[in-house]
Amino acid sequence: MLFDTHVHLNDEAFRDDLEDVILRAKENDVSKMAVVGFNKETIERALELAEKYDFIYLILGWHPTDAIDFTDQDLDWLRELTKHPKMVALGEMGLDYHWDTSPKEVQFEVFRKQIRLAKEVDLPIVIHNREATEDVVRILREEHAEEVGGIMHCFGETVEVMEECLALNFYISFGGTVTFKNAKLPKLAAEKVPLDKFLIETDAPYLAPHPNRGKRNEPAFVKLVAEKIAELKELEYEEIARLSMNNANKLFRL
Repeated sequence: MLFDTHVHLNDEAFRDDLEDVILRAKENDVSKMAVVGFNKETIERALELAEKYDFIYLILGWHPTDAIDFTDQDLDWLRELTKHPKMVALGEMGLDYHWDTSPKEVQFEVFRKQIRLAKEVDLPIVIHNREATEDVVRILREEHAEEVGGIMHCFGETVEVMEECLALNFYISFGGTVTFKNAKLPKLAAEKVPLDKFLIETDAPYLAPHPNRGKRNEPAFVKLVAEKIAELKELEYEEIARLSMNNANKLFRL
């Protein structure tokens, strides 16, 4: 069975056919999902889904593109939410230099505050990194994020960066990009990642894997990611499914 460790079922893209999406996921071996809430609206919707479905777990935090809106009240709210029985990690947090929606200094501050909260409540963190690798790794080091560890979400960096992240106690999570024809870096990382340190995800509705690239992504497609990693590692699909599930359960303490 498969654990989609990063999915946005709380996105408007799933508003009209959520039950069908869940059914297709189950038909494709998905037995657990971690739904990510990254601002006030998406957190509230994620909470609703976790209350309704026993197989949905929660990753809640504040996305760097929304950092400009983050308040001390939001930090207090996140602190309260960490007590939720289905909360397995804080995030997604980090830095995003692609979208010019929040100044870098604001992103730094909100990122650091969330790492410190994670250490306070002893939860792993889920890292969003877009065009900001050097600063992300620097802040993780400065804040001693290895004390809680976590996930490098949708990994697409070099093997050297992966080694740095592994040394900081992070799991490496692969999504649809590992199936893209021209995506050399995720493939190389997937080949080299230790078998006890990788996870699989969809990031649905974004980044659908081949051959569905360009369409709405959904949790059922995490099977395509697992199959690709099995191919890259020259292992059976069933073994990759088992290992990735074990890794997720260990990190999330399930």
